[in-house]
Amino acid sequence: MKEVAITGIGQTVFGAYPEKSVADLGREAIRAALKDAGLRWQDIQYLVAGIDPYSGGDWLLAGSTLQSNIGYIEVPATSIYNACASGGYCLDIGRALVLSQAYDIVLCVGAFKAPGGFFPTAGDSDDPYNFDASRFRLLGKTNPTMFAMQARRRMHNYGMTEEDIALVKVKNSRHGVLNPYARYRKEYTLEQVLSSAMVSSPLRLFEIAATSDGAVAIILCSMEKAKQFTAKPVRLASVWAPQPAYPNTDTGLSHFATQCEISTQSTPAGTERVHEVRVARGGLEQAGVGPEDLDLAEVYDLSTAMEYDWLEDIGICGPGEAERITREGATTIGGRIPINTSGGVSSSGEAIPAQALMQTCELVTQLRGNAGPRQVENAKVGLAVNKGLGNSISCIVVKS
Repeated sequence: MKEVAITGIGQTVFGAYPEKSVADLGREAIRAALKDAGLRWQDIQYLVAGIDPYSGGDWLLAGSTLQSNIGYIEVPATSIYNACASGGYCLDIGRALVLSQAYDIVLCVGAFKAPGGFFPTAGDSDDPYNFDASRFRLLGKTNPTMFAMQARRRMHNYGMTEEDIALVKVKNSRHGVLNPYARYRKEYTLEQVLSSAMVSSPLRLFEIAATSDGAVAIILCSMEKAKQFTAKPVRLASVWAPQPAYPNTDTGLSHFATQCEISTQSTPAGTERVHEVRVARGGLEQAGVGPEDLDLAEVYDLSTAMEYDWLEDIGICGPGEAERITREGATTIGGRIPINTSGGVSSSGEAIPAQALMQTCELVTQLRGNAGPRQVENAKVGLAVNKGLGNSISCIVVKS
């Protein structure tokens, strides 16, 4: 199979920008990616954009809106939404377009303005068939409550403690301080994390990702085209983002009771994240590598407790071993397999269509050797994994 190169990356600093529009953020990221690649706007042949579901009708048409805002260049523009994994699916489509040889240069972008507070449902909150809305209306079940239920399951199955959850935040904050694009560049101690306010037991305020404004853009090229700009392009080795295999009856939305496939009672330890495991291992297989070949990984830490699950899904360690290797220092910069060298989502905040793209930017920065004080030595292979509602999970592998 022909290879695809990542030739340009650009991003904003994640944060709260009341004075900036979604278009402002998107332009900033796109211009940075074009500058990084040494390309002009007119060189782009196809634009794939992740949708911001909260910024009005124009941003349901994010691709065409961004192209019109920067200047029409008479190229196709498409818009997609796969919840928090939207950026991964942008890369999946962009990679397929380049591999098809229909296009040489494709721009993937996600720009987002956080609505404030917990993310609401994107649909009609009174629609009885909108199951995402039903969790709010019937149970008051916000995202942090879902995250807390997942953490409780891990505590039950593997003995994870509140201190274990806090240790991930301590580690990721130490990485985030070194990332100029992170929103929260402050290092926290274990005591500070454990003394932060309880939001939804067992998760505390500093252990749950905030919502943020931000944008990220990545330019994909054929290897032939990329070698015109650089002698050592970073390769997008795989993007794997399937839906579950039949007969999986889990809709990937929010469950209301314990009698379902993801409940503690019906899913013994080691069997509760079948789809996540298949996506993570499938991405590795498509790239022709195994977990032992990884030099670093970016995993989706909407709550810091999630990092432990992802380590096991990828195969970095066995079930129930993630807390131990974290305590041993394996997942910090300088350790055996650094995780979330960017500081993770807990340092950047969550900007829905930009998240997987942000993770990929960190991998590219590391493989180029441009990460400065957070550089992983001799980084050659990196993985990013991300999850949204509706079983939207993407696994991305890059190689130097």
